[in-house]
Amino acid sequence: MDSGKRKSIMILVLIVTVIISFYALYRVYEPQDVQPDKKSLNSNIEADLQELGSNHPYGRPIDEETRLDWENEPEFQSFCFKHGAKIRMAAFQTKLPDPLPGEEHNIGLAANIIRGKIVNPGEIFSTNLAIGPRTVERNFKKGPAYSGSQVIQTIGGGICKIASTLYNVAILANLEIVERWAHSMLVPYVPPGQDATIAAYKDFRFRNNTGSPLIIWAKNKDNILYIAIYGGRKPPEVTWHHEVLGRWKTYKNYRNNYNLEPGEEKVIIHGADGMRVRSWLTIKEQNGEKITKKLGIDYYNPMPWVIERNPRK
Repeated sequence: MDSGKRKSIMILVLIVTVIISFYALYRVYEPQDVQPDKKSLNSNIEADLQELGSNHPYGRPIDEETRLDWENEPEFQSFCFKHGAKIRMAAFQTKLPDPLPGEEHNIGLAANIIRGKIVNPGEIFSTNLAIGPRTVERNFKKGPAYSGSQVIQTIGGGICKIASTLYNVAILANLEIVERWAHSMLVPYVPPGQDATIAAYKDFRFRNNTGSPLIIWAKNKDNILYIAIYGGRKPPEVTWHHEVLGRWKTYKNYRNNYNLEPGEEKVIIHGADGMRVRSWLTIKEQNGEKITKKLGIDYYNPMPWVIERNPRK
């Protein structure tokens, strides 16, 4: 074999080697493509359905028969009557299982701000604009917020619970969702696929696509946030559906705390698996017609456990 052919073969082998190496590297560093095997996914399907279903321990719709405490107040009744919003279109409640410092305060403050907001026909409601700047001057405190795969402290942290609860109410009221962003990690107070986050560059917005004004009412009581929307007509029956497409295990981050007893551990943040979830709605009209509305796929990074411990034994 002459030197020219030998050189061509060596170049070809080098190119193939580079392509294979690049492909392997790509697969390693693209976790969104990693799929659990079918056997593993099926073994978790019962837990997934319990986690995503209507029996969520911290977030659920409020049925029509349940009377909310403010609905008996004459001032509230007069306000709704004045604006023609005499029908409760939807209501939802969420609970923080273990609120962090400042979180509950910020949620209560934001709930008071949006209580009584009127959304006229065709108008777009912006959660960011309705709540306004989250500053110390407006009495907001430091609370938890997500930054990538980390939990940080920021002024106004925790009010995403307002956006998530309001998102569920707007969905059940069959309102037009204009803007909604999922969190970077799972939240404990609503099922995966039913959360909404807000930030300086992200908002939760919906449009009043009914023919009459809407009234938003919110109240935070005993660590439970209640939000309801009132209007002039009863919405169709809306049902959530979810499918878990993939799951990625969480991990533990330890940090030393010598104030603890030797060998003692204290959980600061409860971790959660990463997940990819497809969501859609079934909308049943008054005449029995059913419509399916696709909501897309949400990606959640694993949330690491944060555990303090005294390494001395």
